[in-house]
Amino acid sequence: MKRRLAVLLVAVLSAQQWCAAQDAASPDLTSDLIRYLTDEAPAQPAPPTPAPALPGKGIYGKGWKGLGPNLLRDQKEIWLFPVSLARGKHLKPTLAVIGVTAGLIAVDKYSARYFNETESFQGFNRTFSGPNTALGTEIIPAALYLAGLARKDTYAQETFFLAARAVISSEIVTIVMKDVDRRSRPANGDYSNTWFSEKQGSYLRGIGSFPSGHTIAAFAVATVYADRYPNPGWRRWLAYGLAGLVGFSRLPLHSHYASDVFLGAALGYAIAHYGVGGPR
Repeated sequence: MKRRLAVLLVAVLSAQQWCAAQDAASPDLTSDLIRYLTDEAPAQPAPPTPAPALPGKGIYGKGWKGLGPNLLRDQKEIWLFPVSLARGKHLKPTLAVIGVTAGLIAVDKYSARYFNETESFQGFNRTFSGPNTALGTEIIPAALYLAGLARKDTYAQETFFLAARAVISSEIVTIVMKDVDRRSRPANGDYSNTWFSEKQGSYLRGIGSFPSGHTIAAFAVATVYADRYPNPGWRRWLAYGLAGLVGFSRLPLHSHYASDVFLGAALGYAIAHYGVGGPR
């Protein structure tokens, strides 16, 4: 009798261990068996809800009527930038831009003399003349805007307004800086005393050459489109490549020094990316 009880006890303990192992492998064995017998397909997890598209910070909702208030806001952020810089914001990139600009200013006379003496860029200069590059900076966004209208693409239309805002905001900064520094252009041929020496020109367009107005506008437009249309990646390369050609064209045309071009590119990018901005 005792032997039978011992055998029964061992059997019960073995059955408990087997059931525990089965529970660990399949926590809902009964449910799986029922679904198998009834040919019920296992429940599939619900697909994740797509994240809503990030809105832009543009003016499309108010059209051109919102341009004035947004420009005022942009200019406030731009001219109060030293305050945020004093608080440590964007300190490293700002110091990097200042350092590179200062280095280029130190060697501007050598690069300007090279472009004044060479004749290797005559064909390039005809294609990328000042009027042509200015016209291209205007036509390309306008064409994309018309395409957006035809397709009823409000995102494309808003991008055009953002680009316009970026250009106007950056050109205001350029005019003020040119009127203050009055730097003479390389075409004058005098590289010894370029600062505060230019006397001809219009204050409304900027008297000096520092920074380059063509370059700042081209990079402002390129940055807005690159930020808002980052994929596929070739779009960014195309946008900044075209802007880079505009900037480089100012050198063989004897319109600007290398430091003028570099600072124009840096300011155009910063104002469009951080000031006006695209989707965040």
